[in-house]
Amino acid sequence: MAVATDRETWVGKAVPRLEDEVLLRGEGRFMDDIDPARNAGHAAILRSPFAHARILRLDASAALEHPGVIGVLTGEDVAAMSSPFPVGVENAPPYRAAAHEVARYVGEPLAVVVARDRYTAEDALELIDVEYEPLEPVLDPEAGEIVSDRSFSYGDPEAAFAAADLVVEGRYAFPRWTACPIECYGVVADWNEASGVLTAWANFQGPFTLHSVAAASLGLKGSKLRLITPPNSGGSFGIKATVYVYVVLIGLASRKLGVPVRWTEDRLEHLVGSSASTARITGLEAAFTADGELLALRYDALEDVGAYIRAPEPASLYRMHGALTGAYRVGHVAVRNRVALTNRCPTGLNRGFGGPQLYMALERTMAIAAERLGLDPAELARRNLIGADEFPYRTPSGGLYDSGDYEGCLDDALELVGYEERREEQRTARREGRLYGIGLACCVEPSISNMGYVTLALTAAERAAGLPKSGNAEGATVAISPLGGITVLIGTTPQGQGHATVAAQVVADALGVTPAEIEVLTAVDTSTSAWTVSSGNYSSRFSGVGAGAVHLAAQKLAAKIAAIRDHVGDESISLRRVAGIAHWHTEALPPGMEPGLHETAFCAAPNLAAPDEDDRVTASAAHGFIADVAVVEVDRATGQVTVLDYATVHDAGRLLNPLIADGQVRGDFAHGAGAALFERVVYDEDGNLLTGTFMDYLCPTAPDLPALKIGHRETPSPFTPLGAKGLGEGGTMSVPAAIANAVADALGIEDVEVPLTPGRVWELLQ
Repeated sequence: MAVATDRETWVGKAVPRLEDEVLLRGEGRFMDDIDPARNAGHAAILRSPFAHARILRLDASAALEHPGVIGVLTGEDVAAMSSPFPVGVENAPPYRAAAHEVARYVGEPLAVVVARDRYTAEDALELIDVEYEPLEPVLDPEAGEIVSDRSFSYGDPEAAFAAADLVVEGRYAFPRWTACPIECYGVVADWNEASGVLTAWANFQGPFTLHSVAAASLGLKGSKLRLITPPNSGGSFGIKATVYVYVVLIGLASRKLGVPVRWTEDRLEHLVGSSASTARITGLEAAFTADGELLALRYDALEDVGAYIRAPEPASLYRMHGALTGAYRVGHVAVRNRVALTNRCPTGLNRGFGGPQLYMALERTMAIAAERLGLDPAELARRNLIGADEFPYRTPSGGLYDSGDYEGCLDDALELVGYEERREEQRTARREGRLYGIGLACCVEPSISNMGYVTLALTAAERAAGLPKSGNAEGATVAISPLGGITVLIGTTPQGQGHATVAAQVVADALGVTPAEIEVLTAVDTSTSAWTVSSGNYSSRFSGVGAGAVHLAAQKLAAKIAAIRDHVGDESISLRRVAGIAHWHTEALPPGMEPGLHETAFCAAPNLAAPDEDDRVTASAAHGFIADVAVVEVDRATGQVTVLDYATVHDAGRLLNPLIADGQVRGDFAHGAGAALFERVVYDEDGNLLTGTFMDYLCPTAPDLPALKIGHRETPSPFTPLGAKGLGEGGTMSVPAAIANAVADALGIEDVEVPLTPGRVWELLQ
């Protein structure tokens, strides 16, 4: 193995992805590629056709007699064999992996048939006889059961509103939308009766707090639930966090029937019964002075989480709590948060969770205020953005913004789009009768979530009665074999982001080798991997604590290597020779040094204390920034929105790999553009899903997306080992707001709601 003589630095370089060779050859190992449990039965799931119904009788006898059927697990079995999932709001209805007495949404599991193959299992489903008593569904969150109602106040918002020259008040609805990864859910479960261990292979992404939730439901000690993720996962964007529910369901089937069980979700199941983002109705009042200073904000958020609160909800409502003021210098904030139940599929994490809902209200308010104050939106933003000299900046609700140059990012975005020229084009277009609009969005992108922020759903007294929750940490292992081979094991369950490449770059810098010489293992095994409850792939935590853990482990190993070289008196000996000494010639090691070259390290994000008695919380460890400018034209005859130009500038701290960073920006732009122009989960008045196929649920494809201009400003974070912040969720937060602002500007109206499909925009034109 070569030793880099000039100590070339790899972090920060646009290294092509090391993962791609395997993927392009079709040699990746996804859920459907692994066969870990021989002779597994195949499962099919019977789901409720009603949004709300009492289950009077469920008779599976005919299914059991069908040739090839191994057995059936019913909702009654699930109730007898497991406990309801633990949740953060205790007065919510109990939630299990399958319904027993009452079905509360279309698609809720009622029973599982296990057979020799999937075709037989599907046929047997039709033989199960169920008698229902339909009940009236609740689909309006304002009429739904409120299971959590909390109010917060920071500063003196009442006095600030009393002193305001202008108060902008609005109501903003953000619909459900989902992730639609290429690969749907998959689980293989194998219950070992002798050891009492459930081994489950699943394309689960974390957070691994949900491992504990699943184990508690199963009545198992954590060591008795062995969860293994495959090396590859075909996308997730948050939605595969809820695979843990099916780990429990399929695990119970394996336990009851005494055979391994495999279940692979199809697309209809995924759209109807997996997960989606929360739908939120936000009332927002904003107080301004006559010259445009933003004095105070008053939120009233109503969150539709579906039929049950499913862990980690109400995370979507509280993830942004430390960033309620966005990128603006605001001293006074009030907020009321309510969680409502409706007869829809339970919600979960979706890329940028909580951010798109927040910024649609905040950035629309800023655009409306600019119009009413007679100011250009860019000028109003500039007057209120937190200054570069004010970091670290503490928000009223407790957030700690680490670093940034918000005004510089905004200037870069305006320059990329040619803002003054675009405004001149707009004036010309309007004289010609064309509908031409420009919209801005300035958004803080939190990353590395505090594990305790969700406990804000409880009062301070309720929190004090339980154990405090805080922090966010990740583990990683770096090992060198006797022949000098370098292996890295990470616990961040990547789904295509390029974690392996960046991890290799980090280790290459520490050990003085090239990234190509390093093997990165991305599969996780909770029985053997280094992980914490906060491990996994969510809230853009890889670059901060994931790569940070790799860096710390590699540094520990580098220090040991240096000590061996120093002890033998030759700093030029090869890494392979050092490995040989550590493994084969241990008497030559420095006194007291352990043999081998194998180091594990954990990286814990700082400043993430539990919520305090005043309900302040640093909800995230790092905070990036996005400045977006959208230019659109609307066709009067059809309502079609054409994005003429789009510029986005990101500050993600130190960029570990600019090539991968740009890929992440393009991905989150596509996801955000989907929410802005195409995607919405729709139910009819009876609670039936109307968007159960890609004919009805419209995901943008590559030709549907406009060209994108990308810029970066790097203000390294002082709180992460490598100075990096999260990246890859910000566009889902900013793009819907920026495009909505541009369309509103084009139409000359204030009330717009995404997705801005041609039909909906045409109605606005009428």
